Amino acid sequence: MRRSTRLFEIIQILRASETPVTAEMLAAKLEVSVRTVYRDIAALQAQRTPIEGEAGVGYLMRRGYDLPPLNFDAEEVEALWVGLSMLARTGDSTLQQAADRVCRKIEALRAPADWLQVAPWGAPMDDPEKGCVPVVNYRKAIRAERKIRITYVNSKGERTERTVRPVALIYHIECTMLAAWCELRNGFRHFRTDRIWACELTEDHFCGQGEPLRAIWQEQNSWDNSAGTA
Repeated sequence: MRRSTRLFEIIQILRASETPVTAEMLAAKLEVSVRTVYRDIAALQAQRTPIEGEAGVGYLMRRGYDLPPLNFDAEEVEALWVGLSMLARTGDSTLQQAADRVCRKIEALRAPADWLQVAPWGAPMDDPEKGCVPVVNYRKAIRAERKIRITYVNSKGERTERTVRPVALIYHIECTMLAAWCELRNGFRHFRTDRIWACELTEDHFCGQGEPLRAIWQEQNSWDNSAGTA
């Protein structure tokens, strides 16, 4: 989580709490160290954010503190709410958590649009406790242009080990697909992320090739066919 996002989250947590929030509680929610929380609180106080309290006791936000309004009209807020809510259907838990944070920011600045409901059914959640590889791993590999080594099981139950260059993620209603250049097949392939049993980020990069590969993949594939499956 970036520092700017973390500072905003601290403000949101303190604004929502009726009782003092300790640094340990903030650290647990933000998944950072207590020392980092102390530094963030000090930075916010230096910016004249009305946070009261001290280390070992807890922190409170002085009542009446608010943030500048977002320049969204009512329909834009509703569109954001529905779009963000639909991320729960992708099975990408990290994106869903990010969407929840954005929804809380919208709620803090405008009236919530929780009367717009989106059915949660969709792709299975990428729960590591159930043996699923978090989708965020693929997004990180795509951004960093790093090869990944995967164990893939196809619809027939056949298991293969692949080294691939990931170029895109495709969020379907019932599954998420990873598009990648497969070194085993020497071509582009699509892998259902719920059939990837293991994923290892390698030290091999394909720097500068991500965008050209993605352009070629887009030219070769259309959304209405299943060519190039794993």
